[in-house]
Amino acid sequence: MADLPELIAPLADLRRRRTAPLVLELDLTEGTTDEPPGPPLAQVLTRRRERLTDIVEGLRRGARDPRVGGVLAKIGGAPAGLAAVQQIRDAVADFRASGKPAVAWSESIGDFGPGTVGYYLAAAFGEIALAPTGTVGLTGLALNALFLRGAFDKAGVRPETAARHEYKTAVNTFTEHDYTAAHRAAAEGLLESLSEQVRTGIAADRGLEPGRVAELAARAPLTAAEALEAHLVDRLAYRDEVYADLLERIGHGGPEPVLRFASRYNRHRATAEHLGPRPGNGQIALVGVHGQIHSGHSRRSPTGRTTAGAETVSAALRAARRDTSVRAVVLRVDSPGGSHSASDAVRREVRLTGEAGKPVVVSMGDVAASGGYYISLGADRIVAQPGTVTGSIGVFIAKPDAQGLLERLGIGYGTVDSDPHAGMFSTARPFTDSEWERVDALLDVVYADFTEKVARARGLDADQVDRLARGRVWSGAQAHERGLVDALGGLETAVRLARSLAGAPHAPLRPYPRTGPLDRLRPAESSEERSAAARTRLDAWGPLAELSARAGLPAAGPLVLPGDWEVR
Repeated sequence: MADLPELIAPLADLRRRRTAPLVLELDLTEGTTDEPPGPPLAQVLTRRRERLTDIVEGLRRGARDPRVGGVLAKIGGAPAGLAAVQQIRDAVADFRASGKPAVAWSESIGDFGPGTVGYYLAAAFGEIALAPTGTVGLTGLALNALFLRGAFDKAGVRPETAARHEYKTAVNTFTEHDYTAAHRAAAEGLLESLSEQVRTGIAADRGLEPGRVAELAARAPLTAAEALEAHLVDRLAYRDEVYADLLERIGHGGPEPVLRFASRYNRHRATAEHLGPRPGNGQIALVGVHGQIHSGHSRRSPTGRTTAGAETVSAALRAARRDTSVRAVVLRVDSPGGSHSASDAVRREVRLTGEAGKPVVVSMGDVAASGGYYISLGADRIVAQPGTVTGSIGVFIAKPDAQGLLERLGIGYGTVDSDPHAGMFSTARPFTDSEWERVDALLDVVYADFTEKVARARGLDADQVDRLARGRVWSGAQAHERGLVDALGGLETAVRLARSLAGAPHAPLRPYPRTGPLDRLRPAESSEERSAAARTRLDAWGPLAELSARAGLPAAGPLVLPGDWEVR
């Protein structure tokens, strides 16, 4: 028969885990995701990436929870996009304002690679610990562009492209050997804004001058000893030493603190709050627009990556308008754009939702450009992080003309067309003069429509819009200075603004619509039903579909952010 202590021990451990102080953990080495939970397989494949909203909400709840004693985060070289990092930094600052310790630790921030964004995140914490063998890759930010013109020339492929206007540079990938003057100017202007944000943020957090941060970046990567001497880190220690020290500080000789991932803690607390008494203020609906924008229903790859189908997003907005519990909508946009008509369909539903008395506030993520900016024009307010990539008010079209390649390979190509323009989008021949006239006319119409909607929504005249448009990309900070967005901040800022506009100061934020497995399986009775917003198609090609879209093929639509604007 087992001894009594052996029987009691599990119960005692359970009681300790329910009552002992908590230390929240963040594992940011695998990046974060801003996309809604998907089917079970997708959730399994993306389980290492913490949800951004769980991190932010977990820190917010932990700051006011007397049981939570501190937070400890593991940082890698590239934890997330710059705007997402800024949102986490804001949440960490709020947590530290409660007087609780916040510690970041890393085996290596960059590990012989770029680590500036990772260090920018680590600097928000009150203490940084680095392993004695680690490095700090504070090498600065970089934007990269790939130019395929030389390869196309060798292959006998001639790109057929047109854009409105010189800053809509997606076509440069196919037509140029290097940066054009406009392309370089846009990239340098964006990078200057983002670099200033990072340098000044690090300097303020670490008590340094921005010039000193630039000096350190000029000779990075730095060894652990060099980083400690430069006051970029507070101590050199291994994981066990960092954890033991923080747990001892929080325990104060009492019950041993319990570690809990912030995402798990947040979901538990959110469930408890949802089941508890409600203040009667309804809810703020959180509707997401993630990935390329296209007609039809949203798609999800086996790895969990999503695209934004106009019908799926529109159905969610229509359902929110009909739902009496919804007081306002926060539209979370993290998209480089896509189809012009699909973007306009979503913009229209956004506008109708606001006109129905339910304010819509856009919260921009890492990227909300071209079609991602277009759909935001229907909102009552637009909020962006300083590091958001936005703007790109322009349009382009591109197709490869492989006629020379086919001839070089000895491949013949014949076609029978019913009408003069029936084969105009064939990649086996170039556009005719008549087809080019139609391409130019379409581009002019789309550009005029885009800029006119910008002028109307943002209260700008035509000349002001022309200076801001022409396909140019802006940082969120630059867009705010130029009147393209209303406020700087993250999701929390957008939620506060939505509550204010709706007159519902205590309304909780809820992902919308809330659907179960049956909603995903059973057919919706109509496009007005809430379950219509749960319909997503499985995109078996996954990343290859996005690659074709970024290559500028017609299926992506004409309102796509050109090129690779990921900051590394």
